[in-house]
Amino acid sequence: MTAKVSPDDIRARFSSAMSAMYRDEVPAYGTLMELVARVNDETLADEPDLKARLDATDTLERISEERHGAIRLGTAQELATMRRIFAVMGMWPVGYYDLSTAGVPVHSTAFRPVGEEALKRNPFRIFTSLLRLDLIADEALRTEAAAILAQRQIFTPKAIELTEKAEKNGGLDKDDADRFVTEVLETFRWHDKANVELSMYHRLHDAHRLIADVVSFKGPHINHLTPRTLDIDKVQARMPDFGIAPKAVVEGPPTRKCPILLRQTSFKALEETVSFRDGNGGWQAGTHTARFGEIEQRGVALTPKGRALYDKLLDDTRKIVRPAADGSNADAYEAALVEVFKAFPDTWADIRAEGLGYFSYSLTKKGENGMIDLTDPEHLIKEGYICFDPIVYEDFLPVSAAGIFQSNLGDGAQQDFTASPNQKRFETDLGASVLNEFDHYAGIEKASLESCLAALASRPAAE
Repeated sequence: MTAKVSPDDIRARFSSAMSAMYRDEVPAYGTLMELVARVNDETLADEPDLKARLDATDTLERISEERHGAIRLGTAQELATMRRIFAVMGMWPVGYYDLSTAGVPVHSTAFRPVGEEALKRNPFRIFTSLLRLDLIADEALRTEAAAILAQRQIFTPKAIELTEKAEKNGGLDKDDADRFVTEVLETFRWHDKANVELSMYHRLHDAHRLIADVVSFKGPHINHLTPRTLDIDKVQARMPDFGIAPKAVVEGPPTRKCPILLRQTSFKALEETVSFRDGNGGWQAGTHTARFGEIEQRGVALTPKGRALYDKLLDDTRKIVRPAADGSNADAYEAALVEVFKAFPDTWADIRAEGLGYFSYSLTKKGENGMIDLTDPEHLIKEGYICFDPIVYEDFLPVSAAGIFQSNLGDGAQQDFTASPNQKRFETDLGASVLNEFDHYAGIEKASLESCLAALASRPAAE
């Protein structure tokens, strides 16, 4: 029997191929990668304790490989098929995000690996949004948009064939895996010819720029590919030196000694030449703005209690200063953010003690070698037998995602939609339930602590 390529290896190949393609399509992405690599090297050199902990937890190597991308789909069928394709790569839907609350007519999930070893091998993620046509007020436009989307096929026949083969046979051999990566990559490729006439594009654009981006094209071109930095403030400050204009405000929490959740920034989307159908079998020149560069810094995953505090503090900040799309009040917003977030503890010990974040437990050298009386976990931590490290937040933030979308769709892109989360409908369209991120992180934390206690319990007690 021919050996199967592991889903982790297929995902790593796809991530690498996607990065190479996007570097060719958007040269500024390559510049961004160079900047992030330089900042990460400097940060590790300046913070040996951070490097030591990343090394000790076997997560240092993944930093340079880490990427997330984002796509926007138009139909339930596209979403369901994408789920099947990502499953071949060992990527599963985690979390439900309703972006209508922030003025963006989509709801989303993140496809990503979920196991510890899979994340270490390659933590590639794709934030995947489905257009909410029901949020388009113009009924006629809604009907026309649905008809346009129904006519397109975003996957190659071979990609579908290989996905079915993987499902039937429990994986793919090397030749099929290589072909699978090549075929699936076509779904994410940029196309400079639109599916619609310029007049229709403008009607879609006037309803919402993101609607025009989803409906007007052959496929869901990857609109950004995001490396992970260890110091986003340094990257933000240096982007102009590399000829890149950053967005005015870093999305997410403020700068902290102990990073929480996710901070993101980006450079402005490119205005790209696109040909539109002219109705007579020819083409008409125009432009479209969609693809941009993004950078992220990841912190600890928060518990429901921690997330509730984060959401409250972010809401409190935005009641004081709401960041303007043009960046005119960026300094005032960032000052308010720093002040308000003083209410969130900023040491790992306090975050853990107050039950605000998730942590992974491991035995110290003392715990590995010592003969101890097995008592409660807190005593073992206090006495230095067990140590804890923050569990990295692998997911996303709706308000931050919307802020990135809006800053790159233009200053006039902010629109109001009635908040309308519909996870049940999304999961029906997806053809599966999404994994609850809180349950997932809690399970990782619990398993790590139980592993420590089991190891200690297997030894004789100290006399």
